[in-house]
Amino acid sequence: MLKGLIFDVDETLVYYEGYNHREWYEKWVMPALQERGIELDYETYRKTVTGELPRSYVKRFGIDHVELWKIIDGVNLRYRREMARLGRIKPFPDVGALGELKKMGLRLAAVSNASQECTEFVLSLFGLEKYFNVVYGKDYSNLDGVKPSPYLVEKALKTLGLKPRETMMVGDSHHDVLAGKRAGMKVVNVTRFGEIDGADYYVNDLWELVGLIRKILGTQSP
Repeated sequence: MLKGLIFDVDETLVYYEGYNHREWYEKWVMPALQERGIELDYETYRKTVTGELPRSYVKRFGIDHVELWKIIDGVNLRYRREMARLGRIKPFPDVGALGELKKMGLRLAAVSNASQECTEFVLSLFGLEKYFNVVYGKDYSNLDGVKPSPYLVEKALKTLGLKPRETMMVGDSHHDVLAGKRAGMKVVNVTRFGEIDGADYYVNDLWELVGLIRKILGTQSP
């Protein structure tokens, strides 16, 4: 029986107006790294984010990868605070559906590749944290455990006290689909930016997700 849902955060629950990944890195992150004597080009950084390279890859350049990601995450928190001040972080209009899912008695988790502090900050901007039994950002003790690794998803499952067959992953990206599948879960792809191959279910938005869950639980209204 379905007892819980694990949600991605960025681009599933909230979005950032005008965000460009390369521009963010070159304008915000590179200067902070250079101040500390760290030179890391965008393409290498990008590949560690996409999973083409492990996040620990930078150790071969003599860079402490944990320290690197703490610097990047500190910059990201400053960036998010500035975007929030400018009103450029937005919740998707359907996030109220989270309340309906909670009313069904489901246990909810939020899992993000961003840092714990960044994840909690963006959820708290819109009062979304109240819907979640657990919130996890990246774990500095296992930086290569970010999605598409199942590590964070499995960590959330353990805290929720649920088995993979009792829970579904909900997200917008290929990483979300892979992480859920590798954890042994069924996956719902929220198709805000197109369909991702490999998901078990596809919904246009979170209200459509509510309808899907009602159907799965056998409580779909006539």
